Amino acid sequence: MPAPPITSRLVSIAWCILVPFGVLATYLGLGLAVIPMVGEPVMGTAVLGGLVALLVGAARLFRPRWFAHAPAVRPVAGTPHFTRTVLGCLVLAFLAGQSLALWLYTLGGSAGFDESTRARADVGPVVALLLALVAGPVAEEMLFRGLLYPLLRRRVGIVAAVLITATGFSLLHANVVQFAATLPLAVLLALVYERSRVLWPSVLLHLAFNLAAVLVPAQLLGALANPVSALLMTAAFLGCALAVYRMAAPGPVPAQDGQEGGRESEPQAA
Repeated sequence: MPAPPITSRLVSIAWCILVPFGVLATYLGLGLAVIPMVGEPVMGTAVLGGLVALLVGAARLFRPRWFAHAPAVRPVAGTPHFTRTVLGCLVLAFLAGQSLALWLYTLGGSAGFDESTRARADVGPVVALLLALVAGPVAEEMLFRGLLYPLLRRRVGIVAAVLITATGFSLLHANVVQFAATLPLAVLLALVYERSRVLWPSVLLHLAFNLAAVLVPAQLLGALANPVSALLMTAAFLGCALAVYRMAAPGPVPAQDGQEGGRESEPQAA
């Protein structure tokens, strides 16, 4: 007998609180154990990322049912169009995030962002690039799109899972500048995972975003550091993200013999 709607809703709300808290608390707990052992924060974060990738990757390999949720993977029809839309949305995610981040930084700075920048400079370019282009994308995709997002989707719909995962991902960067810079990317990556159910597209998109952040000088983006540009870029990104959502969201189930067609493939919880 199905649970009453109010009970089901309360369970979903509790799930949306406890699962992100458990995932992030476990990650931070591992960090408190690993980083002091390494002795250097940036290198320690890279080692932590490798450990997270190993643990989550092993769980996804040996216990795939833990990460499965309805509906099943969508057919590949329309994949080239989806890919082009995602790439365009990635450009808008970068511009929207950078515009908002630079504008916020000009308003009052960010001690956390300054400290993060100094820490990466102190370890040198090789370690910093290792973290930005290898350890970061792999570990963060494993943790957020490979673990947190599918666990959330077992109880709630796409919108709730995307917003919670994206917020957790951006909060993990621990300063307002990087929160603003990464939030659009996190929304896009969750939608891409919803469509593909594999991690490598999200890892590659994450890597491309980080590479652009490394290679594109902040001076070239300086013209975007104002509220008008931030608003326009964010609006353009949201429009593109809506198009990606429509391609990733469950469609109607084809009519079967003796059954009524046009039914949604899964109920969507808030």
